[in-house]
Amino acid sequence: MGIKRQTRGMKFRAVVEFDPETKSYGVYCPELPGCASAGDTEQEALANIKEAIALYLEPIPLKSKGKVHEVEVAA
Repeated sequence: MGIKRQTRGMKFRAVVEFDPETKSYGVYCPELPGCASAGDTEQEALANIKEAIALYLEPIPLKSKGKVHEVEVAA
């Protein structure tokens, strides 16, 4: 049984940068290391980072036989 994380209402900053060499937009989320995407337009890059964030936050199935606890951190 996995822990299901709710992402409704969570907001993250998305930094969009235009790359003149590739003529496309790169986007990353500073709060989630390694979470990045790209797109041909700024709107496409923002849509792609939303999907990347959802995948980043998707729970990983645990193979441990240890106790699993869910903890909450106040914002």
